[in-house]
Amino acid sequence: MTDLRANSSSSSETEQDTVWEQEISFIDSVPRSIAMIFVFLVFIGTWQLITGFGLVSPIILPTPLETLKDMIFVGKNLITGDYMLVALWITIQEVIYGFALAIAIGFSLGVLVGETAFGEKAVMPYLVAIDTMPKVAFAPLFVAWLGFGIESKVALAAFIATFPIVVGTAAGLHAADENARMLFKTMGASRMQTLIKMKLPTGLPQIFTGLKIGAVGVMAGAITGEFLGGGKGFGELIRVAASQLNTPRVFSLILYLSVVGLALYLIVQWTQRRVVFWQKESVGSYDA
Repeated sequence: MTDLRANSSSSSETEQDTVWEQEISFIDSVPRSIAMIFVFLVFIGTWQLITGFGLVSPIILPTPLETLKDMIFVGKNLITGDYMLVALWITIQEVIYGFALAIAIGFSLGVLVGETAFGEKAVMPYLVAIDTMPKVAFAPLFVAWLGFGIESKVALAAFIATFPIVVGTAAGLHAADENARMLFKTMGASRMQTLIKMKLPTGLPQIFTGLKIGAVGVMAGAITGEFLGGGKGFGELIRVAASQLNTPRVFSLILYLSVVGLALYLIVQWTQRRVVFWQKESVGSYDA
């Protein structure tokens, strides 16, 4: 009886010794909100030190206070519905239309590449070759083809955001388990049924990853189009402010654009959590 107790106690000690527990460091245990505030304060403090000691000319880098004052001015202009609100709405339209077009084209090409051998062998190499080209160089072409209106900006925004969606969709369709494919084939499911009922639900995490990358790039496409092809959006206001060496205005306009871009990203992330509810995402999430 004593031997049994000794054996049981020794086995329990062995199990406790062999159980692996991940040690969480102090920096990883800090709440996200506190960590973000700390990084923000360090950034602002470094910025103030650089400008306060005159290490950089104020023409190149304004002080945080100057930028804040100009942000307040831009915010008042937006609230009162003045010309900056009209410009912001034009840019938002370019981003929304460009992202919608990128989703339509990217998802279609992604299904073609991920579902057919022809798409993978013949279409994908051309898509990769086009994606490696400098996309800014296409802006004058889009202006020449579509004019100086909103259409050329939408086209460039979609052009930049399409490829990540293609890759995410194709990777998602390839992520389906081989046993699940064989099961659907054994049950006599058609190719379309397998795609809709098995491959697409399985590949939704990768598809949304491509959508989030595209949501980040679509803003850059719209603003680049306004820089090089004219326009009446925020990109044009930034170009005019930069030509006048009004760097606080440039910084404030860029920060407001970053809020719009972040909002689009969070919308895609929120949609992912509602659609792919079974997946717990840790990377790229903005939970508090």
